Amino acid sequence: MKYLLSFLIFVFSASNVFSQKETFDLTTFNAPKAWKKQRGESTIQFTKEDTAKGIYCLITLYKSVSSPASAKENFDMAWASIVKEMVTVPNASEMHPPVIDAGWETISGYAPFEKDGNKGVAILITSSGFGKMVNLVMLTNTEIYKTEMTAFAESISLKKPALTAIETVNAIKPLPTSDKFAFTTTNFDNGWISIVQEDWVQVTKNNIKVLLHYPNKKADAYNSVILDGLKNAWDMLVAPRYSSATNMVFKPTSGWESIEFGEASMVEKTTGKKVYVVLFKKNASNGSGKYIEFITPDKSTFEQEFGSYENASANYGTGTGFDKMISMANYNKFAVAASDLNGKWTSNFTGMTQYVNAYTGASAGANTHASNENFEFGSGNTYKWDLGVASGFVGSIKFQSAKSAGKFSAINNWQVSFSDIEGKPKTYNVQFVCIKGARVLWIGDTGFGKVQ
Repeated sequence: MKYLLSFLIFVFSASNVFSQKETFDLTTFNAPKAWKKQRGESTIQFTKEDTAKGIYCLITLYKSVSSPASAKENFDMAWASIVKEMVTVPNASEMHPPVIDAGWETISGYAPFEKDGNKGVAILITSSGFGKMVNLVMLTNTEIYKTEMTAFAESISLKKPALTAIETVNAIKPLPTSDKFAFTTTNFDNGWISIVQEDWVQVTKNNIKVLLHYPNKKADAYNSVILDGLKNAWDMLVAPRYSSATNMVFKPTSGWESIEFGEASMVEKTTGKKVYVVLFKKNASNGSGKYIEFITPDKSTFEQEFGSYENASANYGTGTGFDKMISMANYNKFAVAASDLNGKWTSNFTGMTQYVNAYTGASAGANTHASNENFEFGSGNTYKWDLGVASGFVGSIKFQSAKSAGKFSAINNWQVSFSDIEGKPKTYNVQFVCIKGARVLWIGDTGFGKVQ
């Protein structure tokens, strides 16, 4: 199905095609004529099929959901949580370069699927912008509907979302100079020490220094060629702090969870010292993965702690090598004082399972879940808490809510105790994770162990 390449690359823009414009959430489009339409709470679907020939096409447009992640991370999450829930795709998606228009960054990809003898192609188009994500999924087993599919996709335009009160509250807390947090250092039991820095968390032990780089839009920009993406990140994150480099080697490993590994002998501009530097990143299928920079006096010191590249690659998945390098990201962890909590913190979650007829591709319904939880901390260690949940099959969604208020207290700076959550006292594990100029508060039930 080579034809897919010809229409996957486009920008969501207005286009007068063949019907009156319709609006669904943030999306305006021209609905295809003579297609069956099914409009739900969180999706709108268009279906066309010829049962005599056994051909079909299903187009599903999803309501926007909140997501502060990058465009590539959003695409990967949508591919895993939407496409792979609808059909079985044995291979990773074939990607196309992102397109940016009116503040929205659109990434598209496709992959063939086969289920119960029914073969076809799954196409995902994800647009990210303004803290939102919009997804469009197409499933088809024929080229006959190519023109209508392309026309529909090209007719789509996206508007900038209006900020609501719930979206403007802090899921992260800014860190101006007048509002410092109580803890900027963590001393771990195994000897590692983490310190908050402007552009990274610095983790040290003996003569080893590790920089956990914060998300960087330019350095993290998606590149379909892994080697080019790694070189770009090296130029953005590493090169500016060193005066020379020798024995530079880049060793990217492709795959659904690819590995990026670059190394060189460098000279620090600030100290004039010769050091060995590794830039590392694991690109996970769920969108996670941040650049980690390792700085040691020489290559042997690095390999003594983390192993050689060859051994790390060969033993990947055994808890050594690459796994030990990946685990360094967990040292972005800082304690929480009661004074740090003042203000409002919120978290949102949205998930959906789309059911599709294995033979026709027609929609068989969707089960959705959405929740919003808020903690508002005030003076005198007072708090207000509320939780709203909507879940169930589209068309029969049930809504539930709960709220309470009372007093809270910080315990050992890693736990917070509340006087009343759903009618009883409750204790949560808490920690801060740092990003540039802000912190994210993680709260987890003590029954599930530590939050990270």
